[in-house]
Amino acid sequence: MGSSSGEAVLERHAAVKWVVGGVIVGVSLLGLYSSSYNLWPFGNRRRRNKRPIRVYMDGCFDMMHYGHCNALRQARALGDQLIVGVVSDAEIIANKGPPVTPLHERLIMVNAVKWVDEVIPEAPYAITEEFMKKLFDEYNIDYIIHGDDPCVLPDGTDAYAHAKKAGRYKQIKRTEGVSSTDIVGRMLLCVRERTITDSHNHSSLQRQFSNGRGQKFEDGVVASGTRVSHFLPTSRRIVQFSNGRSPGPDARIVYIDGAFDLFHAGHVEILRLARDRGDFLLVGIHTDQTVSATRGLHRPIMNLHERSLSVLACRYVDEVIIGAPWEVSRDMITTFNISLVVHGTTAENTDFQKEQSNPYAVPISMGIFQILDSSLDITTTTIIRRIVSNHEAYQKRNEKKGESEKNYYEGKTHVTGD
Repeated sequence: MGSSSGEAVLERHAAVKWVVGGVIVGVSLLGLYSSSYNLWPFGNRRRRNKRPIRVYMDGCFDMMHYGHCNALRQARALGDQLIVGVVSDAEIIANKGPPVTPLHERLIMVNAVKWVDEVIPEAPYAITEEFMKKLFDEYNIDYIIHGDDPCVLPDGTDAYAHAKKAGRYKQIKRTEGVSSTDIVGRMLLCVRERTITDSHNHSSLQRQFSNGRGQKFEDGVVASGTRVSHFLPTSRRIVQFSNGRSPGPDARIVYIDGAFDLFHAGHVEILRLARDRGDFLLVGIHTDQTVSATRGLHRPIMNLHERSLSVLACRYVDEVIIGAPWEVSRDMITTFNISLVVHGTTAENTDFQKEQSNPYAVPISMGIFQILDSSLDITTTTIIRRIVSNHEAYQKRNEKKGESEKNYYEGKTHVTGD
C-alpha cells in the first residue's frame, strides 16, 4: 500500500509538472505569436525547416560613413542574410549628381561591411516592378529595406512605391548626425572660405579648412557648410559595432594605426592585408588633436568617434583603440601582446622613419615592424581633392540635397529601433 501511495504521489507530481510546463509553453507560444505578428520572420531567426530570410537594401554608398554602416546593421537584424544593391555611377549622376567615389571603390567599401552577405553591383536607383520581380525570383528576397527618410525620384515619385504596394517593404531608423551631404559640406567649407578670405590674403589650404570653429567671417558672411559634427556618440552604439571577442592565448595579434579619416577603399584594402598577417587585427585610431598636429588644422574631417565606428564596421577589424598614442611603446606592445606592427606604403605620412621621433622606433628595434604594399593609391587627401577640384558641381548637389534633409528634420517623428 505504501508503494502504491508513493506511485500516486509521483504521478501527481508529474501531472503538476506537466500542467505547469504546459502553461509556460502555452504562454510562451502566445507571447511569441502576439509579439511577432507584425515582425515575423524578423529578429534574425529562421523559420523551422525553411530557408533563411533574405532582406535587400540598396544605396549609392558614396562617401561611405558609419551612418551607412548602421543602416546595414539594422537591415541585417531584420533577417538572416543581407543582400545589398550598389547603385551605378550613371544612375547616381542622373538622379543626384556626380559621385565622389566611383563604383569599384564603393563596391570595395560595401563588401567590407561585416553585416553584408552579398552585393549586387550596378543596381537601379529606383525599385521598378521589373527589378523587384528579379529580386524576388532570382535573389529570393523576402523584404526590401530603407530608412525612414524619403527617397524621391526626379519626377517626385517614391523610389520604393512598388515595394510598399507589394507589402514587401520594411523601414529602419535613420542614423542621427551624419550624411554624405554633411561630410561633403564640411569639405566644401574649404572652398567657401577660400573665396571669402582670398581678398584678405589668407588663401592657404589650412586656413580654408579652419577646423570649423569660425563659421562667420569678418565681413559677416556665413559659410554654407560646417565642420561641426552633430553625431551623438553612445556606449550602446559602440557595443553594437564591436565584435565583442578577444584574441585567443596563442593568437598572432597584428597592430596598425592611423587617422582613418573619411574612411575609404584604400583604408579597407590595407586593413585586409594587415588582417592576413595574423589571427587578430587591432587598429589604433589617433585622437583629433594628434591628427591636427601632424596633418594640419583642417584635419580631421571626421571626429574620433565617427572614425572609430567606421573602422569597427569593417569585417577585417577585430578591435580598436579609441585615441591611440602616436608612438608605439614597448609597454603598449606588451599590454596588448602585439606580435607585429604594420604600416602601408600609401599613407599621408610615408617619411616617418626619417623623423627624429619615429613613432615606430620601438617595434623596429624589436624586429616586429613590417611595411605592407598598399594595393590602392588612395588617401584622405585624394578624397578631399576630388571635392575641391569639382566643388561647383558638389555645391549644387549639396544645396539640392540639403533642402530635402532640412524638410526631413523639420517633419521628423520618433521611429523605434536603433
